[in-house]
Amino acid sequence: MSKDSIEKFQTQREELNQLVMAYAGQGTKRFYSLDSQAYRAGALPAKVKELLGLVASFVLRCDDCIKYHIIRCFEEDVSDQELEEALFIGLMVGGTITIPHQRRAMQAWDELKQRKSRTSLG
Repeated sequence: MSKDSIEKFQTQREELNQLVMAYAGQGTKRFYSLDSQAYRAGALPAKVKELLGLVASFVLRCDDCIKYHIIRCFEEDVSDQELEEALFIGLMVGGTITIPHQRRAMQAWDELKQRKSRTSLG
């Protein structure tokens, strides 16, 4: 069975993070730690923080970041409607140049939903 694009992304991301950490100095290690801590639940729930991260990544047009936050939003039980509204805000701020990123974000979201559906059926 071949890996879907989400699995490929997650595998490659993990491998590349390990490579970065093999060379990382204290500053890089601290930044990576701070990044993961920023998305933990606090005054804002993790779900909201992931949506914020998604919108920021969407406006900045970083496909890797968008895919990462799409996965995290899925894991945080973001609904289709919440996702669509968040991406609409990004579309309003970022303009039409974000549309290709919206397409890829929704493709990743749909892949996650289909995977979940296959898992629950089988």
